[in-house]
Amino acid sequence: MRAANDDAAPLSSSASCISHFWSSALRAKTLAPPSETAVRTNSGEGLVRRLGLFDLVLIGIGASIGAGIFVVTGTVAHDAGPGVTISFILAGASCVLNALCYAELASRFPAVVGGAYLYTYTAFNELTAFLVFAQLMLDYHIGAASIARSLASYVVTIFELIPFLKENIPSWVGHGSEEFLGAFSMNILAPILLALLTIILCRGVGESSILNSVMTTTKVVESLSTLAVADVRSDSWHFLGLFDVSVRAFPPPVVIVLFVIIVGAFKVDVSNWSPFAPNGFKEILTGATVVFFAYVGFDAVANSAEESKRPQRDLPLGIMGSLLICAALYIGVCLVLTGMVPYTALGEDAPLAEAFTSKGLKYVSVLISIGAVAGLTTTLLVGLYVQSRLYLGLGRDGLLPSLFAKVHRTRHTPIHSQVWVGIVAGILAGLFNVHVLSHILSVGSLTGYSVVSACVVALRWKDKSASQYPTRWISKRGEGITCLIVIACCGFATGLLYRFSASFIFAIVAIVIAILAVASLYFRQMYAVAPGFSCPWVPVVPAVCIFFNIFLFAQLHYEAWVRFIVLSIISVAIYAIYGQYHANPVSSSETITYHRAPAEEPQ
Repeated sequence: MRAANDDAAPLSSSASCISHFWSSALRAKTLAPPSETAVRTNSGEGLVRRLGLFDLVLIGIGASIGAGIFVVTGTVAHDAGPGVTISFILAGASCVLNALCYAELASRFPAVVGGAYLYTYTAFNELTAFLVFAQLMLDYHIGAASIARSLASYVVTIFELIPFLKENIPSWVGHGSEEFLGAFSMNILAPILLALLTIILCRGVGESSILNSVMTTTKVVESLSTLAVADVRSDSWHFLGLFDVSVRAFPPPVVIVLFVIIVGAFKVDVSNWSPFAPNGFKEILTGATVVFFAYVGFDAVANSAEESKRPQRDLPLGIMGSLLICAALYIGVCLVLTGMVPYTALGEDAPLAEAFTSKGLKYVSVLISIGAVAGLTTTLLVGLYVQSRLYLGLGRDGLLPSLFAKVHRTRHTPIHSQVWVGIVAGILAGLFNVHVLSHILSVGSLTGYSVVSACVVALRWKDKSASQYPTRWISKRGEGITCLIVIACCGFATGLLYRFSASFIFAIVAIVIAILAVASLYFRQMYAVAPGFSCPWVPVVPAVCIFFNIFLFAQLHYEAWVRFIVLSIISVAIYAIYGQYHANPVSSSETITYHRAPAEEPQ
């Protein structure tokens, strides 16, 4: 009898662990409405509400424009040819729909950091939210590393203008060493630049009078000053006053990009656009999955919710405004770049500068290099800033150690999160080249945005109970979630069928099933009116987002699929070991103090 009890004990313990895991994994977060949001007793732990609409638009542009124009354009053009323009258009069209969903949720949850992670935690459950965070965060880390390597390459290009340094700087310093083991390429300058920018973000831009003077003298980008909004002390907020009206109205990187488009247009040889899609439309679709990451700046706007002065009004406008501006600039640059130089001759680290140099426009390439340094620095700063805020949100919720939740009392910056972000990005930037990193980009963005679209639908459901009738075999909510999963599966199946040139009949079947699932969502669910900004045509628009995002996911490089599976397994393991025991759905992320500048009136 004792032996039987001893055998039963491990089984009982194992069942208890599994039960605890699932009960924890299925927990959802409940946020108090803004009018009932509590206030921290210790005001030193809050972030600062200083971001206006113009600042939010600049953050979105700053988080996108450097990566899209100065980094991935040349990489994707090698495979897609001049069709890279279509890649940007497709990715932009998808992001416009995704941005509508993001705008609704940003307006609905204007009080706290977290972005897609927070929305998923509220609409679905804890484990799904943690998986979304992990996939998005690796995208951000890889993006920061890619941008840092390109920034290092442009910096070295500027230094090489000095006669005695020309051709005397080793390639491993900034351009990257020769590849070894098929993936590794040493770069020393990229991690150093990341370390410097991490220090700036930890200290707060307004803290450094030297940096203030340099930026005032050179008129570097306004969106960099926007970052100071989140990171300065209230007694040193004089930074924006150092910029004149013209700089606020026209950030230099945007001016430089417009100048590049205008000057480059006169050097376009239309014969370079033929063939427009040398490797077929499939490579254009694959390119769209890579350049998708170039639009993630609107996610940065959503993650600035806690520091926005009027979040319910300004967040949706900031998201859509920054996205549309970036899309227009991307399309113009792609047409000019592929028209000036044959796509096979484009460089990967500094494609714009090399293209203008090849046309004898050395002065333009110098200007591009200077603009690229400013633009990429801004993009990198915004990216590192957003990543630290996401870690801050998970630290507050207990899914990561509380160290990540600490905010400096005087500088109001999450220093520990910021340092960790810099270390991870620095390691990736120092070891891997841009081409290899680009192959595993956009996994987190495509999956994360799909979940965000599903969140819009789930949060609009009027019937959110477990089961409306005792006799129902599935609740209304369960039925809706099943439809959302079916739409995603159909999108992936259609993408695979197209990728492998299967019979179009099978693709039509998958599309019909997806349409039936959308019809079920539309006719069998009741939807409430969203507070604030409302995404139009729910559930149709979110369903189209999910289908198209997962269709693009199926076009990703094989390395990206491996990354998705491996990271998901690691994330579940981390959650099982740490997250499920420390998470607190009713966390301090709901109770934030909002500090304003002394001269500002409450909005």
